[in-house]
Amino acid sequence: MDKQLPLFLFLIGLLTVCFIGSLLVGPSAVGWLEWWQWFNDASQLPVDVRLILLEIRLPRALLGLMVGMTLGLSGAALQGYLRNPLAEPGLIGVSSAASLGAVITIYTGIASTFALALPLGGIAGGLLSVISLLLLAGKTVSVLRLILAGIAITSFASALTSLALNMAPNPFVALEIMFWLMGSLADRSFEHVSLSLPFMILGWALLLLMGRSLDALTLGEEAAQTMGVSLSRLRLLTVIGVALSVGAATAVSGAIGFVGLIVPHLLRRWVGFQPGRLLWASALGGASLVLIADIAVRLLSSATELKLGVLTAMIGAPFFLMLIFKTEREVL
Repeated sequence: MDKQLPLFLFLIGLLTVCFIGSLLVGPSAVGWLEWWQWFNDASQLPVDVRLILLEIRLPRALLGLMVGMTLGLSGAALQGYLRNPLAEPGLIGVSSAASLGAVITIYTGIASTFALALPLGGIAGGLLSVISLLLLAGKTVSVLRLILAGIAITSFASALTSLALNMAPNPFVALEIMFWLMGSLADRSFEHVSLSLPFMILGWALLLLMGRSLDALTLGEEAAQTMGVSLSRLRLLTVIGVALSVGAATAVSGAIGFVGLIVPHLLRRWVGFQPGRLLWASALGGASLVLIADIAVRLLSSATELKLGVLTAMIGAPFFLMLIFKTEREVL
């Protein structure tokens, strides 16, 4: 029996519980009885209850699952490729570029013209970051050059986002930009799910194809090449897979940080430090973590809902510092 089977069964069970919990928790008194009635005879439910169940809670739960899977999987892929436990999806600039694309639609007023303008702008920013990253990184397989290119894109996109905030035509636009940058799954619909899901699925597929190559890369680049691993192909899969999935996730949810850093680190020892298996485990763990955080956001909020990105940052920042100190002690 596979030694990791209990772990994966636990993660699947945890994700199932979290997903069901996300469907049941909310400010309105709608719970499992209404879901049970919907399964038996949906026509007997009032219109407002069906609206809460199917147009508010279900797409929010699905997006939480999708965004969490994306961030966890991307974090594990980047940590495996860069062989650095401090790597996370924002490292290559995709999150910042996607955020900038969405901010531009708010700043110019395009976001108010039709509902999907904002996520479309975010996806366009993410795709543009892929092209920029590949051009800046060049044809070499240098990890350092890839990181430096990502830092350059992140810095430039963050600067332009700050410029948009500084030059906002009125306080309401600036406030809307700030609220979106904080990250949230509230007020999302199935349109957001259908728009982002194709990009995420393609990104997931590319990243999951990297499993065996990442396992070989743990032995070193030269050993991996002798085992038939193409480093240039591996870099291409990493960049495009992370960019497509994280760009789409950021486009519909805003910036949600630290999930891709925390989850792979917590699960690495439980998969025997095998990057290939860590991809699957981090996808499940990331989905569970985002759903748990989104449930907590709804339970902790009063008049104004706490933003999901704020909560994950409050959890992730101390964890990041702890990880830095731990890494420093191991080096010394």
